[in-house]
Amino acid sequence: MTAMQLRERNLEPMTQAAEGLPRRRFTVAELEAMVAAGILDEHERIELIGGEVVPMSPKGNHHEIMKARLTIHWARRLPERFTFVTETTFRLTPDTYIEPDFIFWDNAAGIAGLKPETAHFAVEVADSSYAYDTGRKAAIYASFGIPELWVIHAVRLETRVHRKPSPQGYLDIVDHGPGVELVPAFAPELAVTLSALDLH
Repeated sequence: MTAMQLRERNLEPMTQAAEGLPRRRFTVAELEAMVAAGILDEHERIELIGGEVVPMSPKGNHHEIMKARLTIHWARRLPERFTFVTETTFRLTPDTYIEPDFIFWDNAAGIAGLKPETAHFAVEVADSSYAYDTGRKAAIYASFGIPELWVIHAVRLETRVHRKPSPQGYLDIVDHGPGVELVPAFAPELAVTLSALDLH
């Protein structure tokens, strides 16, 4: 039975019944095989963290508007030496992948060249997932050395900028309001002021 069928039967596809007991770890390849076999719905939003499947919060309207406006803004200003994608499967290890809202890396590397060591900049657009994105997920980005992470609150238009990654987390974390010009360290051409975007 697929995740979609479970939802249609009003059954929660997650359980805490095994709390405190050993869990089976999955790999990225196994999850991809489950999607191909129809066990997991291809549109279901999940990430794999250390072998554990983590369901993502549903996207709200504010999230989608912000993501759309940023996509247009950055696509118009992107230097040719860089590229970016939205909501891609960012494979970190055989048992960990995440799906950043935006990830930027060198254009010459191609999509196959997207790796932690080639990524320059990641962006998460959040509302209900803000605590997770600024907490556990930010720690994951830092542990893999992603130089810069922004977590944008799609409702409050506040941005937490993370820089100087270390195994203990980001060492430089600053919060900015909607009227502040945000400038990615790797490409100043991509500067953006959230309050200046058309978010209607």
